[in-house]
Amino acid sequence: MASGSFSLFQSPQTTTNKLKLIMPTLVEETLDKTTLYYREGGSDKVYQCAIEPAGTRFVVNFAFGRRGSTLNTGTKTNVPVDYDAARRIYDKLVKEKTAKGYTPGPNGTPCHNSPKEDRFTGLLPQLLNPIDEAEVNRLLTNDNFCMQEKFDGRRILIQKQGSAITGINKKGLVVGLPESVVQAAQCLPGDFVLDGECIGDNFFVFDMLSNHTDLRVLPYRQRLVQLYNLIASAQQRAIRLVETAFKHDEKQLLLKDLRTARKEGVVFKLLTAAYTPGRPNSGGPQLKHKFYATLSAVVAKINAQRSVEIRLLGDDGWQAAGNVTIPANQSVPQLGQVVEIRYLYAHKESSVLYQPVFLGLRSDVEPMECLATQLKFKAEEDAC
Repeated sequence: MASGSFSLFQSPQTTTNKLKLIMPTLVEETLDKTTLYYREGGSDKVYQCAIEPAGTRFVVNFAFGRRGSTLNTGTKTNVPVDYDAARRIYDKLVKEKTAKGYTPGPNGTPCHNSPKEDRFTGLLPQLLNPIDEAEVNRLLTNDNFCMQEKFDGRRILIQKQGSAITGINKKGLVVGLPESVVQAAQCLPGDFVLDGECIGDNFFVFDMLSNHTDLRVLPYRQRLVQLYNLIASAQQRAIRLVETAFKHDEKQLLLKDLRTARKEGVVFKLLTAAYTPGRPNSGGPQLKHKFYATLSAVVAKINAQRSVEIRLLGDDGWQAAGNVTIPANQSVPQLGQVVEIRYLYAHKESSVLYQPVFLGLRSDVEPMECLATQLKFKAEEDAC
């Protein structure tokens, strides 16, 4: 958060005191925030909106997404407005959401909006290539590789510089962070850059790029030791170390537990490797294996009956991958947007997905990254 600015999600007393300095006649009740949720069948979504001060005027910010995942953030006011205008925008927003079935509720994850959202930082994470079951079994016995859970969250870097806490997505752009994570990062000493995944109001951390000095040239084993020391240096709950298994027996036990709990998958990391931003063309020192298949695809056509056609980029150009139904409680994506799909497998002869499920939009993935190489085919068809 920039110096001199403040968020509605700070403590009520701090917010009230600062607001009275700006507008002494404005009473505490004039600032509003609302958490709404929608729960039906397999859908469980959160929507938050708030009127926040911006100098002597106001903005209306919002956050939304699936419960238990990192919320997307935005604003309804491109420039600050007076309070009456902000209140009208806020009331209209709440009315629209409640008309769609959202209900006021106390749960949800307050998000920290950044005035520099979408600014490119130059910091990029190291990305992983997928491996098959046979490679998993090989790496289980290789003590040069450790193993961790692959989380079903949003890949985020957290940068701390003085009192400023910045969230950075996989494209290197500034994004909002849960307020709980911001406060936890402020508890940790010094300046640093952490790598992990945000899920709900928690940040699961598995690497550290800097701690006063650049650590990316160091082997992962040494970066991990420095990360352990940092997290152990202060009491906080929202930034959590990812469990790491090093030996064969430890990895086998962790793999069994993750499968039983129906987690997303596992990650293997070479303990002697430096941190290299981006993704290798193949292989690499950091590898992932998912227990179920997901992919990112581009919306190519909007059909009747709330479904869209999706396509992937193959060797011969864009190819159809079938249709996916959009749940009634979610907005139909627009042409050209990138969406995340979970599916059982793809048919070898057609590349069409079997039992696709719409998971949501992927604002951190470019259309040209939606490659046909993501497809996972049915085992029997691969053997033919």
